[in-house]
Amino acid sequence: MQYSVKELLEKGKLLQEVTVQGWVRTFRSNRFIALNDGSTIHNIQCVVDFENMDEQMLKRVTTSAALKITGTLTESQGKGQTVEIQVSQLEILGDSDPETYPIQPKKHSLEFLRENAHLRVRTNAFGAIMRVRSVLSFAIHKYFQENGFFYVNTPIITGSDAEGAGEMFRVTTLDAKNPPLNENGSVQYSEDFFGKETNLTVSGQLEAETFAMSLGKVYTFGPTFRAENSNTSRHLAEFWMVEPEVAFLDLAGNMDLAEDFIKYVLRHVLENCKDDIEFLEQRLIEEEKSKPQNERSEMTLSERLRFVVDNNFKRVSYTEAIDILKNSKPNKNKKFQYLIDEWGADLQSEHERFLVEKHFKCPVILFDYPAKIKAFYMRLNEDGKTVRAMDILFPGIGEIVGGSQREERYDVLVEKIKATGIDEKELWWYLDLRKFGTAVHSGFGLGFERLVLFTTGMTNIRDVIPFPRTPQSAEF
Repeated sequence: MQYSVKELLEKGKLLQEVTVQGWVRTFRSNRFIALNDGSTIHNIQCVVDFENMDEQMLKRVTTSAALKITGTLTESQGKGQTVEIQVSQLEILGDSDPETYPIQPKKHSLEFLRENAHLRVRTNAFGAIMRVRSVLSFAIHKYFQENGFFYVNTPIITGSDAEGAGEMFRVTTLDAKNPPLNENGSVQYSEDFFGKETNLTVSGQLEAETFAMSLGKVYTFGPTFRAENSNTSRHLAEFWMVEPEVAFLDLAGNMDLAEDFIKYVLRHVLENCKDDIEFLEQRLIEEEKSKPQNERSEMTLSERLRFVVDNNFKRVSYTEAIDILKNSKPNKNKKFQYLIDEWGADLQSEHERFLVEKHFKCPVILFDYPAKIKAFYMRLNEDGKTVRAMDILFPGIGEIVGGSQREERYDVLVEKIKATGIDEKELWWYLDLRKFGTAVHSGFGLGFERLVLFTTGMTNIRDVIPFPRTPQSAEF
């Protein structure tokens, strides 16, 4: 009977004949094959009677060759595993040339593995990361479905810019070398496929709001795109966003929702990815040994996850946070790269991490930000200078969630759109929501890769997405 490696290790019955298929991790002493099929971090040991096996066949058992093995499941005599397979039949499904196969059973740099992203998931670390990513995805859908949300697929091609940032990828079928031009020399987009200028979406939020104002509670979970020429360990040009939108929900309710949601999905991973988290924790401990003591994390990976799951998030206004940062030692001693000297400053990752890791020592939700540094759709407070925005800050990451109560007042929203230079005709449908049955509503966006980064203990966002898209890099 055919089994996965995970099934055999968890509940395989001894002395039964089993068949398993997978890839060779190692083959030692011409006798012991460590086989892995991706179902678990663990390999199953397959013991070959090499004296009665075709010698030419055994020469083809190389790292990453695909095998089909049949044999008897027995109690293991060696250390490190409880069961093993005594091989009776071995079939090579696909050879792997040891001279040219790039990923050998040794430590490779993460940069080298990025260059071989099509094969890196066969390593223990990347197998674990991608299984955790999958479980997190499932947990996200599970949370929302259990809490009465409807899943909405918002468009990837859009004519609106939700952020007002202008850093978008253009979608066009016009001839790049000879596009049709208007009399003033500008590109005549009326002749383009959609009859107007269109881009890849930076967020599904605006469209999700339209559904929240009909269905009540909705969420999107899909790819988003930013054309920022940013070559950092925290940015991707293509990434996935989770964006719930809820009618009749104010900022306080939005903060409650975000905190409950994050705790739920992390708890789900801790319960369902124990082996992978344990492996990634050991990997992180080894990696940190090469760092100076003061740069090492004070918590192990599982402690960091528990830190979020078990602690109430501290809620702090932006104004209070600025006072704390202004009077902090790193600011007074000029240790921050970006010094905080006045109200209105846009907080950087170093400030966010200081608040979480040094000052409050728990996850932090900042709220009521200056209107000038936030998007047009956030509800203006009565003071006229702050908006009902909130960001959730995590240890090691900084901002992981950004959200707000949305501006539900028609006149105020029109003025805000005008002030940002966006053509209100482009957002006529968005404004309609404020004309026909407007109501308080809120939502947030969570960058999925940042959540995977936090959950796996990795430090570069390119290592938690299958095929990273970054400036000058669209390989695979």
